[in-house]
Amino acid sequence: MRTIPEPRPSSSEEPEMKQTNETSAGQGLKVVSKSRVGSRESVFADSAFRSVVVLCAVAVLAIVALIVFELVTQSRLSMSKFGFKFLIKQIWDPVNEDFGALPFIYGTIVSSLIALVIAVPLSVGTALFLTELCPRQIRGILSLLVELLAAIPSVIYGLWGIFVLAPFLRAYVQPFLAKYFGWTGLFGGPKYGYGMLAAGVILAIMILPIIASITREVVTAVPRVQREAALALGATKWEMLRMAVLRNARPGIMGAVILGLGRALGETMAVYMLIGNRAQIVRSLFAPANTLASVIAAEFTEAVGNIYLSSLIEMALVLFVLTLVVNALAGLLVWSITRGMPARALV
Repeated sequence: MRTIPEPRPSSSEEPEMKQTNETSAGQGLKVVSKSRVGSRESVFADSAFRSVVVLCAVAVLAIVALIVFELVTQSRLSMSKFGFKFLIKQIWDPVNEDFGALPFIYGTIVSSLIALVIAVPLSVGTALFLTELCPRQIRGILSLLVELLAAIPSVIYGLWGIFVLAPFLRAYVQPFLAKYFGWTGLFGGPKYGYGMLAAGVILAIMILPIIASITREVVTAVPRVQREAALALGATKWEMLRMAVLRNARPGIMGAVILGLGRALGETMAVYMLIGNRAQIVRSLFAPANTLASVIAAEFTEAVGNIYLSSLIEMALVLFVLTLVVNALAGLLVWSITRGMPARALV
């Protein structure tokens, strides 16, 4: 069957067709002029958003600066009377207005170290289990339960410590420690249940979710190819975690530990309810003691003299500076391991 070719337009008709096509194309692709009103609104919205964000950042810095200014101003009387000796004196005598913060600094440091000794192994083990060993079906539930510990108010921990932890320590833990480790001098004296050990244990429970959550994020940031490479070379599960995961996540884990330490240094109510509140340096961990935060909470409303009140505010300044330095160091360590690494979901 022969196909009849369509007639081609003549040379006179071709320019007319091109002109018609260009006209139709031009009608379909008209240039829309930009609205000046919309442009002005967009510029105004960007400027307003930038101003609000800058104001929020400046407000945070201003709050910190005002706190420091108020603490320094209110503690100037104590600084001028006691000077540097305020940090190394062991006397706390409100009647004669003779004050020294060394017993409270000692109690703060020792109770925080006890908390770290207990909480760090539990936190790192919990984080490794959730990221590497836990079945996917229960991983979310366990993670939620661990993070839920951070949402419990401090006073609830204190009440639980009074009615549950202190009797348990007095009946079981303290006799065991005194029997087998009493020769160290750290576990001697009367067994009240309250004291430095009880405060350290309750602090360990409180900082556990903080260290575990940050450690989990840091471990997740370690590239999966390092795990696979270690397993391909014949490493066991434990060897893979030790060489490929923990070694690379070590700075971030240290940052998490220091962040937990910052929380332990400033904790108030739970420690106040369990530590025993005695301004004295004692070697035994069974003995009552006091911390910077707990003594401020206990005696601030009872401060009747200007020197007394100024000494308490100076201790608040010491605690503020100590906590600020610890948190800055922790943030630097966490940043050193997580910079440039997007979060990777382990599946």
